[in-house]
Amino acid sequence: NVTSWGNFDLTQHQEASGKSLEYFDEANKEKYLPHVIEPSCGVDRLFLALLVSAYAEDEVGGEKRTFLRFSPAIAPIKVAVFPLVKNNEEVMAKAREIFAKLQKRYNVAFDVAGAIGRRYRRMDEAGTPFCVTVDFDTLEDDSVTVRDRDTTEQVRMPIADLYNHLGQAIDGF
Repeated sequence: NVTSWGNFDLTQHQEASGKSLEYFDEANKEKYLPHVIEPSCGVDRLFLALLVSAYAEDEVGGEKRTFLRFSPAIAPIKVAVFPLVKNNEEVMAKAREIFAKLQKRYNVAFDVAGAIGRRYRRMDEAGTPFCVTVDFDTLEDDSVTVRDRDTTEQVRMPIADLYNHLGQAIDGF
């Protein structure tokens, strides 16, 4: 979107300041007051457009949910890692290990505060497309639960497959 103001703005500034804002064109030996064209596309407008288009509401389990449906490629936080409990050092260590590996490629959040459902909701509101939960079963079978923000579906998968799965979902390869 482009707005053409003509020379209205400069005329008003010229009259208010008492100073000439005319331009002298050497080639034509003429003075004129330039016309102003204002492109109305800046970072703030683009960011607002992204937020507005990503804003979504739905209902999950009878509860209203507000979230940002960013494309995974532009989501500010790509993945969140949640240890199911914070008082088990083995679960915490495995979660930190996964977090550290994912952090080499993506902007990743690590959250241990509150119930798992509340953590999911916080990441939904931030637009995080995937949450990875490390639980007691992870210690036994080396698999994690991956939750999709848009569908809220949870899939259990081996940690060995996690990185390829996220790479495909976020980067397309």
